[in-house]
Amino acid sequence: MRWLETDTANCSVQRTLDVIGEKWTLLVLREAFNGVRRFDDMRRHVGMSEPILADRLRKLVAAGILRPVPYRQAGHRTRNEYRLTDKGLDLFPVLVALLQWGDRYCADEDGPPVVVRDRVSGRPVAAVVVPAGTAGLTARETESTPGPGAWPVPADRPHRSRASASAATGTGRGPDTIDG
Repeated sequence: MRWLETDTANCSVQRTLDVIGEKWTLLVLREAFNGVRRFDDMRRHVGMSEPILADRLRKLVAAGILRPVPYRQAGHRTRNEYRLTDKGLDLFPVLVALLQWGDRYCADEDGPPVVVRDRVSGRPVAAVVVPAGTAGLTARETESTPGPGAWPVPADRPHRSRASASAATGTGRGPDTIDG
């Protein structure tokens, strides 16, 4: 089965975006990875409204990405801070990859505002795609092929042409269609 013969309703990228694909959700995750755990601190630092932050935190908790941990400051009611679960920690390479892309294409002339480094060596880290035991691969050295969970496109759904599917996904058919 080829990519254009698979149903995108069973796509892991789409399912992931259903959970973390909103701007504010990614910013909440950025804060959590940087040690900001409390509602008021997140709201102030990111500049989002209380209802939006409450909604994003609720969704991330429901998805098992964050877990609420009660705390109480003297003279105040018990509140929650939000900590990354193992499932949440597994999103770290995603955030690093977004950071790297932003550093390359969106940073000011002065350079990136944040550098993620190895705590031991102090060297900057990089998100790369690698087969076990080998050096990193570029997009030109990879390809997307349907996996065992791929679904065929339902017969009752109009089939897009190769050109319109490539334009809509930005991926084309493989490494020969990547610009650069």
